[in-house]
Amino acid sequence: MIVRMRERVVAACDGASKGNPGPAGWAWVVADEKESPARWEAGPLGRATNNVAELTALERLLAATDPAVPLEVRMDSQYAMKAVTTWLPGWRRNGWRTAAGKPVANQELVVRIDTLLSGRTVEFRYVPAHQVDGDPLNDFADRAASQAASAQEAAGSALGSPEPPPSPDTPKTRAPRRKASGGSPGGAGAAGSAGSSSRTVKAKFPGRCVCGRSYAAGAPIAKNAQGWGHPECRTAAG
Repeated sequence: MIVRMRERVVAACDGASKGNPGPAGWAWVVADEKESPARWEAGPLGRATNNVAELTALERLLAATDPAVPLEVRMDSQYAMKAVTTWLPGWRRNGWRTAAGKPVANQELVVRIDTLLSGRTVEFRYVPAHQVDGDPLNDFADRAASQAASAQEAAGSALGSPEPPPSPDTPKTRAPRRKASGGSPGGAGAAGSAGSSSRTVKAKFPGRCVCGRSYAAGAPIAKNAQGWGHPECRTAAG
């Protein structure tokens, strides 16, 4: 029997760290021809940063897919995407040092990813995280990574694991706009007035979102159920 090789594989990968650094996990998912989750894998990392988790997820996905078949990778990590699409060639030329002459962070993972990318066709696609009606593959990988980080146990289709539970960071419906109640987002974090749960302002100081990832001063933030953080992590309860 002749087996027809797929012309293109669509996949997503994600990492999670509960505390950044904190209990961390990684996950990847490969879609079927209808772009529904077909096979997936997730695993624990012990205590690690979000960046390490994101890069590990990508490294594991590349290692688990056929290098002869073009691959589309959907990611919500701007750091991991820029690392492999923008910074990596310069790091390699500089002997795995940054433009400032410092050793590249997470160098072992970056070098491994560079090796796995060699000679294959890979398209990276950024997709926002925790969005209503967002990318279903990214959502699946996000949920699997979050579960692996929390449980610190391996999971996946090969193990017969059930589908990972819904992420508490993804709102079920879009937050309705509310009238401004006055006041300020507070010294903990933002500049401007607190309008509604859908209002985005610029952070006055660096902080950490409920999702575990940090945000820098000047970055756009929005109010969620537990304070201020990334706009994509806000909830209707904010």
